Amino acid sequence: MGRYFANVFQAAVVPFVALGGWTYGFAFAIFITAIGQPGFYAYFKLDPTSAYTASILGAVNSLFAAGCAVGCIAQGWIGDWLGRKKAIVISQLLALIGGALCAGAINLPMLIVNRFIQGAGLGQSLMLVSLYTSEVSNKYNRGFLSGLTACSLAMGYVCSSFVGFGTFFSKNLLIQWRLPLALACISPVVSLLGIYWIPESPRFLVWKDRKDEAWAILRKLHYNSLDPEEEEARAEFQQIVLQIEFEKSQEVSYIRMFKVPSWRRRSLTAIFLLFATQCTGILGVGNFQILLYDSLGLTGYLPLLFYCFYTLIGTIPNFISTALMDRVGRRRFLLIGYPLLTVTLIIEMVLQRFYVGSTSKAGGAATVAILWIYVGIYGLCIDPIQFTYVAEIFPTALRAKGVGMGLAAYFLGAITFTAPAATAARTIGWKEYFVFIGCNLISIVIIYFYVPETANLSLEEVGELFGDEVVVHLTADGHGIVETEKVAEIEHKEHVKEA
Repeated sequence: MGRYFANVFQAAVVPFVALGGWTYGFAFAIFITAIGQPGFYAYFKLDPTSAYTASILGAVNSLFAAGCAVGCIAQGWIGDWLGRKKAIVISQLLALIGGALCAGAINLPMLIVNRFIQGAGLGQSLMLVSLYTSEVSNKYNRGFLSGLTACSLAMGYVCSSFVGFGTFFSKNLLIQWRLPLALACISPVVSLLGIYWIPESPRFLVWKDRKDEAWAILRKLHYNSLDPEEEEARAEFQQIVLQIEFEKSQEVSYIRMFKVPSWRRRSLTAIFLLFATQCTGILGVGNFQILLYDSLGLTGYLPLLFYCFYTLIGTIPNFISTALMDRVGRRRFLLIGYPLLTVTLIIEMVLQRFYVGSTSKAGGAATVAILWIYVGIYGLCIDPIQFTYVAEIFPTALRAKGVGMGLAAYFLGAITFTAPAATAARTIGWKEYFVFIGCNLISIVIIYFYVPETANLSLEEVGELFGDEVVVHLTADGHGIVETEKVAEIEHKEHVKEA
């Protein structure tokens, strides 16, 4: 089919699995629109201007993120035990149950507890999309297919923002916030209905010694009409089998991931990169921007409408970045994005210092405009890269645990910056930006010296960047393999096992 999808089957499977990103994005962001609805505050008897309300909103967001982190760590075991496909079923069931109970919450404790349950399912869902899309791609389109995770997530944000805007005009105060929360149940239902037709990850099947099943799926996913002899798919399959056989003898555990030097470097890289994205301020700034709009004198439906524009501006660059990632590379986007984010945060901080609470329309417009430029840069240079990178740096035996650990750091970062965000917005205001600016400067240095480029390498070859031994390399055209001496040892062990 071209550069982005190998064939029609892959073009059907991957976007459907990527729906898990939409599930997370919509369910996460819909709560942001809920706190912009008068009906939400009226039902729970909250004063939107009080410190108590700010602390309650911080608790809800923090426990949601904690649920996501717990779900990611748990999925590191579940994904390896039951397989990627069955793990997706579990994640969607949790997201569905938690979402339904949130929509039907009758008091704040019920809302908070069920938001945690929903978060556990959504964290698993996001983690599994990154994991699965990386394992069914090849080295030429892995950036694009994995980047669909962020695109789908961002589209969930957009849909949630417009749903929240639409329900604002409902005269029924309950519908204003219950209906949006209930709509978060639709995509898990769709995923559960369609999961039967989604194949298991071929790399997982090889790891579990189900090689015939793995080959049948991989050749279907990677069939290319320009390669009728399937030379490329066969070479890739040989590399997967031999590399996984070589790695099988090693014990895998979360603790051991920090003992083996090459695994430790991967683990620390994943934790850093995913936590660093939260240090950009994307959630600390974004989650409570409706409060910022209020402080700029934008009232009624305008804060929700501006939030719609914010999500749309952040989403479009995601698709651009995803389309270009395999050609431009991951590292280059990051090294462009973090400095640009730092500059825009400095400008936004200065504007908020002088214009928040003022009557200057020009100053208020500039404050909003820079915020939108900021989210556009994030969508172009950071968002798709983070989910792609964390899933491609681990070997098959570690991938579920590694991605789970990286995304757990992502959600712990969310807790770090969202829990105090509402209070910080009302107390220290613009001074909060000093934290994000400082963190970004540190991230630039670490990325420059310690984050290698992974584009256009197979998942099996990426390990070499972190100090692992790769027993088979693909030839330049991808149609053959180049074996090392280790291959003879692996094949000898296989013959002994069969005998």
